[in-house]
Amino acid sequence: MNNQPETLILGATGSIGYAFTQNLLDRGLPVTILVRNRSKAANLFPNAPTLTIVEGDAQDGELLKKLATGKAFLFHGLNYPYDKWFGNMDTVTQKVIDAAAVSRATLIFPGNIYNFGLMREPIREDSRPAPCSRKGGLRVELEKMLEEAARAGRCRVLTVRLPDFWGPNVMNAGVRPVFENAPRGKSLPWLATIEVPHQAVYTVDAAEIIARLMLRPQPAAAYEVWNYGGQVFPSMRWFFGQVAQEAGKPLKTMVMGRFAIRLLGLFIPVLREVKEMLYLYENAVVMDDTKVRQAFPDFRETPLHLAIRQTLDWFAAGGQTAANRGKTAAVAS
Repeated sequence: MNNQPETLILGATGSIGYAFTQNLLDRGLPVTILVRNRSKAANLFPNAPTLTIVEGDAQDGELLKKLATGKAFLFHGLNYPYDKWFGNMDTVTQKVIDAAAVSRATLIFPGNIYNFGLMREPIREDSRPAPCSRKGGLRVELEKMLEEAARAGRCRVLTVRLPDFWGPNVMNAGVRPVFENAPRGKSLPWLATIEVPHQAVYTVDAAEIIARLMLRPQPAAAYEVWNYGGQVFPSMRWFFGQVAQEAGKPLKTMVMGRFAIRLLGLFIPVLREVKEMLYLYENAVVMDDTKVRQAFPDFRETPLHLAIRQTLDWFAAGGQTAANRGKTAAVAS
């Protein structure tokens, strides 16, 4: 155990953080997670002998430094609601960098595609940022902070950019209602349009890619960027059809247009912030992940029907029991 790399994970009860934490625990690696709610974390990760749960706030810089001491990796999976990004995402990222510098840890950051705005060609690792939203501009600043810290020798940085994601414990308003409504035969909601191609990753697969990148022999570069794009669905209507089929119910959809979003945004702060991101729903913005697929030619994504079934089961059971059942099914198949 002492020779195994230790990881501090921030955001372990969130979407990507949950999948990544579970991946490392399945590998038997020692993991410390900082959470606001200990009982929630314990329910999400039962029977985990290599897990240490610490309750606290990631904005507590001194606590972060204490927890980061001796850790080889620090996973920055922290996120805030859209309307609370400014003044939180930037400040907490600086505190995470300061914590990683304590032990010269490798800081792992799940990036996204907001940096690139409405790109008409596939986004590569070296594509130039061209944000068309305030939140995209902030993401550019966050990655700049990380790169500068790595170039200065304070820590190593591994940024893994992802598009939309879905899977167990993805609780945002775009994913959760889909997997809760489908088994009940209720409408599956989406924004703007469900008729254009859309790229998304299954969080279990994203976690596997991140873990593989993390556990490679230490690269020469202090700052690395990798893309993982998952799958491009012909349309969200097509994907919803797969979900409805796996749920055994007829397909029903509900699309919220710009006018409805603008109107509801007058009363719901998060929806007000969604408006500037609608270009990602109205257009097919995709990533090129050739580099990571060449690095791991043996990697195979979870078959779509099985990924959908695992996600439906997780939401139906409301927790880890369903996720474990899904893993058993994956092995059996």
